[in-house]
Amino acid sequence: MTIPRPTTVPATFRAAARILSVNGLYQGDYVPDAMDREMCIPHVFRPMSIVAALKTAVAGDHRTDSLLADKAIATLALRLDDGPQWGDIFSLEAHVDSWGDAEGRTTESAVAVLYAAADASEQVAA
Repeated sequence: MTIPRPTTVPATFRAAARILSVNGLYQGDYVPDAMDREMCIPHVFRPMSIVAALKTAVAGDHRTDSLLADKAIATLALRLDDGPQWGDIFSLEAHVDSWGDAEGRTTESAVAVLYAAADASEQVAA
C-alpha cells in the first residue's frame, strides 16, 4: 500500500502530527540511534524530532530534503516563540529542534503545535 504524500504546507503539518502521534517525540537528534549501531528498526518507525517528522511526512525519510518540508519548517519556525535569529534552513531547523528539545516538551504538545500551524496556514491561504 502506498501512503499518499502531502502536497501543501498544512497537509505536511497534519501528516507530521500523525507520525509523531504514532511514533512519539524524540529529543536530541532526528531519531534514536541515527547511525543504526544498536537498533535495527527502520527509522520511519522510531520516535523522531519535529523536523524529522516533517521531512518524513513529505519524503518518507528524515534524511531526504525537499522544498515542501523546508517551507513547512520555515513556517513553523516563524510561529514558535520569538522566531529564529537567522533565515537560512539550518537556523530554521535548529530553532524548531530547540523548541522540541525543551525540557518537559511532550509528544502531545508537539502534535498540538503542528495541528495549530496547519489550521493557521489554511486560514492564511484562504
